[in-house]
Amino acid sequence: MGLFDFLSNEGDKKPVAPAAGTPNADTDFFGNSKADTTTAAATAGETYTVVSGDSLSKIAKNHYGDASKWHQIYDANKNTIGSNPDKIEVGQVLQLPKL
Repeated sequence: MGLFDFLSNEGDKKPVAPAAGTPNADTDFFGNSKADTTTAAATAGETYTVVSGDSLSKIAKNHYGDASKWHQIYDANKNTIGSNPDKIEVGQVLQLPKL
């Protein structure tokens, strides 16, 4: 059987099953998850319990070394803090996302 015989024989064609380990809709070409990383980052970080005198910028300065990173802490904790980032309360447990 030659190459042309194989190509012209329509009845023998079968769909090829994907190889094991091929990416699906939830992974990229390399098998890495396409899941939302902001949520994963927030849950993968540490927690911090607010004490008297704390502010998000003070927590960011102590934890990240940069007070301007308070936005990341606020974004990860909007449900806990509420709409005003200046109103954190003693005893609140905040997620400190990995940056």
